[in-house]
Amino acid sequence: MTDVPVIHSPRYACDIGPHVFPTAKYALVLERLVAAGLVRAEDVLAPEEPTRALLERVHTPEFLDDLDALRWTPRTMPSELPLTDEIATAYRLATSGTTLAARLAFESGTAVHVGGGFHHAYADHAEGFCYLNDLAVAIRAMQGEGRIRRAAVVDLDVHQGNGTAGIFGRDPDVFTLSFHQENNYPMPKTPGTLDVGFADGAGDEEYLRKLEDVLSRVWDFAPELLLYQAGADPYAEDQLGGLRLTIAGLERRDRAVLEGAAARGIPAVVTFGGGYARRLEDTVTIHAATCRVAIESRRRGASATRAHGAPA
Repeated sequence: MTDVPVIHSPRYACDIGPHVFPTAKYALVLERLVAAGLVRAEDVLAPEEPTRALLERVHTPEFLDDLDALRWTPRTMPSELPLTDEIATAYRLATSGTTLAARLAFESGTAVHVGGGFHHAYADHAEGFCYLNDLAVAIRAMQGEGRIRRAAVVDLDVHQGNGTAGIFGRDPDVFTLSFHQENNYPMPKTPGTLDVGFADGAGDEEYLRKLEDVLSRVWDFAPELLLYQAGADPYAEDQLGGLRLTIAGLERRDRAVLEGAAARGIPAVVTFGGGYARRLEDTVTIHAATCRVAIESRRRGASATRAHGAPA
């Protein structure tokens, strides 16, 4: 197994004006990973612009036409974001980045995308800070390339992954798990394979106890690829969330998912999703910890595999 690839583009930090969504977090997380010695800056991989054919694996031509032309229409307006060439480019690159991470995960076991996780976008329209659904595009690309049949999305953002659920709602080969605050956006929710809604104020122990129970359903599904939408917004100090997870609890969450996938030899892709803490530093800390867990979990797995196969 090779080392864990990290994918990022500096163009993710697009200017969206005064907004709660901190696009600066991506570069700050990468800086944190480099400073910690978890990745070398020169090894970070930049995604290329996606082809139209890649995006059309999920999204309708009419919606993509609006996005390309920067048209403010009923298909683009639900994004709750401005629409500029810089912003549209950032979302296209992030979608390409998650697809690249998925391809690389088959070689390395795990790939970390310092970006992505735009789970509110539907096939035919944007929603909730999400113009394109990179998770769905990556899965459809891997299926289309014949790399997999079954995939799972483990979505642990504070908001339900309604767009992903809508795209895969009738597909028995894609398992969508969403853990979220029930009394929060979106309303109403689009049912996925398994939706677990928590009451306002749920904390570490309730959340992690339920996660341990529910992940067995994902493992029983035996996905050939797992996409982990590791939202930082279940954090107690998040501005758009109402759960009460701690930073330590969120790391335990990450370990349950990523160590579970590594132990079963399931290729895994990390994407970021939401994160709107009152202190940007907290959001960066949470995302960086997710990346560290992903990298360390797979490195330990690779070391164990080599040790097991070594002659006595």
